[in-house]
Amino acid sequence: MRTKKLLSAATTFRLHKNKIPPIIKESLQSVKKSSVQSSPPLIPKGPSVLATSLINSYFEKGLIKEARMLFDEMPERDVVTWTAMIAGYTSLNYHTQAWVMFVEMVRNEVNPNAFTLSSALKACKGMKCLMHGALVHGLAKKKGLEGSMYVDNSLMDAYATCCVSMDNACMVFEDMKVKNAVSWTTLIAGYTHRGDGHGGLRVFRQMLFEEVEMNPYSFSIAVRACASTGLVVFGKLIHAAATKHGVGSNLPVMNSILDMYCRFGCLSEANHYFHEMTEKDLITWNTLIAGYERLDSSESLNIFSKMESEGFSPNCFTFTSVMAACANLAVLSCGQQVHAGIISRGLDGNLALANALIDMYAKCGNISDSQKIFSGMSDRDLVTWTSMMIGYGAHGYGKEAVELFDEMVKLGVRPDKIVFMAVLSACSHAGLMDEGLRYFESMMSDYNINPNQEIYGCVVDLLGRAGRVKEAYELIESMPFKPGESIWGALLSACKAHKLPNLGKLAAGRLLDLRPNMMGTYVMLSNIYAAEGKWGEFAKLRKIMRGMGSKKEAGRSWIEVRNQVRSFVVGDKMGSHTQYVYKILDLLIKHMKEAGYVHDIDCLIHDIEDGT
Repeated sequence: MRTKKLLSAATTFRLHKNKIPPIIKESLQSVKKSSVQSSPPLIPKGPSVLATSLINSYFEKGLIKEARMLFDEMPERDVVTWTAMIAGYTSLNYHTQAWVMFVEMVRNEVNPNAFTLSSALKACKGMKCLMHGALVHGLAKKKGLEGSMYVDNSLMDAYATCCVSMDNACMVFEDMKVKNAVSWTTLIAGYTHRGDGHGGLRVFRQMLFEEVEMNPYSFSIAVRACASTGLVVFGKLIHAAATKHGVGSNLPVMNSILDMYCRFGCLSEANHYFHEMTEKDLITWNTLIAGYERLDSSESLNIFSKMESEGFSPNCFTFTSVMAACANLAVLSCGQQVHAGIISRGLDGNLALANALIDMYAKCGNISDSQKIFSGMSDRDLVTWTSMMIGYGAHGYGKEAVELFDEMVKLGVRPDKIVFMAVLSACSHAGLMDEGLRYFESMMSDYNINPNQEIYGCVVDLLGRAGRVKEAYELIESMPFKPGESIWGALLSACKAHKLPNLGKLAAGRLLDLRPNMMGTYVMLSNIYAAEGKWGEFAKLRKIMRGMGSKKEAGRSWIEVRNQVRSFVVGDKMGSHTQYVYKILDLLIKHMKEAGYVHDIDCLIHDIEDGT
């Protein structure tokens, strides 16, 4: 009867102005006053045990303040109570509060047990604080708890997350006298989460060799490790091993295998496996939608429609992938419909979705709606600012991108490499050379960020567009690493635009060293020779190009008309409306001539053979 009253009091807790229920308070206060005189056959649970259970219940329901109030009212607290508080905070990702509680417990000279230290180590992992983790490790040694499997597994997890390498985690693993499936899986996860899929697979192979009893999570994390390596053959072997060990029909394992095939780009295998799955949940559908979004955005939208028709309600992850698919296809009307679905489900306040919407509207040509969403956001992260800057840059609004960057910095948001790449690209497209060079210098001097290939490429493009091609080449020569394809490509384009044949031939030669079969480079180089009148060199290159048996890839454009996407290339004669398109084109050419526009055909005249 007393337990029922406790539970009843717990459910009506908030109705009593956040005070501790009287029956709990009376029980806690009676601890010091009462003493047990006899030992009855059945000893009821004491108030401390009941209060600890109630604390656990509060945390399970997310009632953090209530749990803390009850804890503070307790006149006596044992290690179980302290551990309940530490574990409760950690379970809700209040890692700093969990650590403060652990420190307070140690100061109160309460001896921790293995579960206490395990929970404290989870808090250290959540804070990514190696120093705190090392302190807990030292305390475990001092208290003789280092050999506990709970402590050692948590130590491995903390070291794998907080250290720069896996050395400390491996040391703990090697020193363990007894290991279970969790121990092995923790080590595999440590390698996988830091991007070392090969290391994770080595541990998994050893686990199989030692015939350790597997659990579904072991296979799920091994599949993730394999997906990060791109080794399709290994992925199929793990798939077969999961079936052999009887976990092939486990839903999380099936979802991991589906994700692996999607990441490999094996969409036919992924689709076949999807239809063979005996059970599906929202994660299953989200995985397939995300997989197709990267390689076949149109089919991704079809799968989304099928998902809804089968009664599954999309969540934020679903909409993020669908928004990306709409952005890839530049289908504005479809994106607007999805946006309406987000609003109707009350998800428009989600930060990740708002960022995806900014990107989608910008890529669909509607930068004004991107700006509206950005302005209406109460909370912004670095992705928000970056997405808006990239959108401005793509639409030629370099000045707005620069102003946005300055506003972001004033608000105390620290830019990263991607932000600098966005603002440099915007400056390049808008001809804001001085501003771009100023940001390039600021990135290194004020933020201590070393430029990578992509950022150097942006600066080379910035200088090249401004006509300072020789300075761009000098920058390339001073780079601390070997220039890549994008950098030489930017220089070659600048040389072509500003008629610098000698430097252009050098850039083309470096490009061909990196990618010998790149047809576009041959075309540009042959055009340089033609412009110089070196027809012998021109003929040699054309002969090489014909021998390669390939053509320069033609650019493709597309436009959405009446909810249909229509694509076309240069010289396209296909389609029922082509004649109308050419009539409009002739009209535009007429207007251009009347406006005094003169065609630049110096290079294009030499591309006729290639059909470009």
